[in-house]
Amino acid sequence: MAEAPAAPHRTTGSTLLHPLSALLGIPLDQINFVACQLFALLAAFWFRIYLGPSHASSAVRHAFATLFGIYFAVFCFGWYSIHLFVLVMMNYGIMNTASIPNIHRYSFVVAMGYLTLCHISRIYIFHYGILTTDFSGPLMIITQKITTLACQLHDGIGRQAEELTAEQNRLAVKTRPSLLEYLSYLLNFMSIIAGPCSNYKDYIAFIEGRHVHMKLLEVNWKQKGYDRLPDPSPTGAVMYKLCITLVSLVLFLTLTKNFPMAYIVDNEFLDKTPFLSRLGYLYVVTQAAKPKYYFAWTLAPCGIAQGTVKVLAETAGKHFLLSEEDSHAIVREPCC
Repeated sequence: MAEAPAAPHRTTGSTLLHPLSALLGIPLDQINFVACQLFALLAAFWFRIYLGPSHASSAVRHAFATLFGIYFAVFCFGWYSIHLFVLVMMNYGIMNTASIPNIHRYSFVVAMGYLTLCHISRIYIFHYGILTTDFSGPLMIITQKITTLACQLHDGIGRQAEELTAEQNRLAVKTRPSLLEYLSYLLNFMSIIAGPCSNYKDYIAFIEGRHVHMKLLEVNWKQKGYDRLPDPSPTGAVMYKLCITLVSLVLFLTLTKNFPMAYIVDNEFLDKTPFLSRLGYLYVVTQAAKPKYYFAWTLAPCGIAQGTVKVLAETAGKHFLLSEEDSHAIVREPCC
């Protein structure tokens, strides 16, 4: 029993919250993850109110989002966060030196290649022994953003408008981003830990304060009784997501803890349990593991919504700009 606290203390990131980890009996890396997500939610309130587009320049908003994102990465993953920064800087070099006809190809090969090497190192060097919330999650998100931006840059500069679909035309990027814009898009505190992935043009519109009006102009708001463009509040969307997060947390603390995944490789379980019972337990334990992902993928967009990258506009009755992938659909396959 004396060695029980050892597991919660195991982390490559900050040990500041180790007392809380030991008190709750939850691994420290998970405590750090949740702490960063909750702090991101609070920071997003402040970001929207005091560093809104009407109070601060785009450069200040970019810098704030980037610095906080870097801090969150270092806090959660320690020196492993270097992998994130290396990947970002390598692809920034590619974006500025590669020819437009090949920029999306080079970016894809480098980003996916680096991500693949990191996954291989986890399997064959660390034997999956790093952590449950390791750096590969943010690395996958950044890889998705890098390849998305590279393709949109290729569409915007290297192809004719007639060759593009309506969606490609809308998202096409006409100029190469500056270093600050690039870092802000990939490392901003609202999405660096658990995503979701946004489009570059939508993110820049959010930073510059054009995101709400862009979408509300598509709505016939004058017929709804408004004499000017309304400024919808994200509070309703945030509270709804937080309720789902709370339910997921309760399920995680009950179901997931009562049906440990490690039991399926226990020798006694394998030797003495009938095959159908083992198959049934495998299904149950897989379902019981899902609330952890529901929690992470629902909490992450709360900070984004509060920062108003995603806005619940009551005048339109729907979410705008960014909606996280349906987490239930993502984890529907029994491979969690």
